[in-house]
Amino acid sequence: MDKISIAVIGAGTMGNGIAHTFAQSGYKVTLIDVSQTQLDKAISTISKNLDRLVAKQTITEEQKQNTLNSLSTATSLGDGVANAGLVVEAATENVSLKLSIFKELDEKAPAGCILATNTSSIPITKIAAVTKRADKVIGMHFMNPVPVMKLVEIINGYSTSKEVTDFIVATSIQLGKVPCVVNDYPGFIANRILMPMLNEAIYSLYEGVAGVTEIDTVMKLGMAHPMGPLQLADFIGLDTCLAILQVLHEGFGNPKYAPCPLLVSMVQAGKLGVKTGEGFYTYTPGSKELVVSARFRK
Repeated sequence: MDKISIAVIGAGTMGNGIAHTFAQSGYKVTLIDVSQTQLDKAISTISKNLDRLVAKQTITEEQKQNTLNSLSTATSLGDGVANAGLVVEAATENVSLKLSIFKELDEKAPAGCILATNTSSIPITKIAAVTKRADKVIGMHFMNPVPVMKLVEIINGYSTSKEVTDFIVATSIQLGKVPCVVNDYPGFIANRILMPMLNEAIYSLYEGVAGVTEIDTVMKLGMAHPMGPLQLADFIGLDTCLAILQVLHEGFGNPKYAPCPLLVSMVQAGKLGVKTGEGFYTYTPGSKELVVSARFRK
């Protein structure tokens, strides 16, 4: 299969990971963001991550340079997607923002270009509806950290063509990933199952059933989870967890998906987890020690 040109929209954690993964697999990639500062930061992050791979002898210095040489940046969406065969949107998990991006993408991307979204919960069909190429719109949900995690959850919208699905499956395999094709229902599979579990862990803390450390220890040692649910929620971002639960709650109309009031309060207070330095735990740059937030200490 010939390697097409890739455009990735959004230079945050997921966007730079997706760009890194495609570039390391030999694709030419344009990383697009409205902020040049964010783009520079993303390229620096990719370079540092490649340095770690070189140090571990996972890749050679030449492979690192080839990867970096395959990356370019753009602050204009039109310029960035002009020659793309596949666009992967990885902007913030915000419905109105994504709809705006896809409407513009439909106008500026080449006619045959496939438009993929890395959304973790927003309906693909809803996103596709703002374009005139619904058959070429698909979900390509990578897991964080993208260069490490093998899964790509591929989500068919109502009108996604089989040819597009087959192409994205084959592309995922070329990236060294394991594709799993699912259908377009709220939360898909990954977050439909994961988010209620995280929400229940937060409810257990909220209701005083156990403390932060106890909840995470039970799930790590009792269920063989590599990371406790409260630590994982911090890692994902509490604002992202809340947004996904709201999509599930609205989409199904089932009270079992209602976000815990504690989660809502923490997001309102700006305590979003790792990204802000405090959630259920506090995070010190350069330290891997888990310290329970003062708010939850006994």
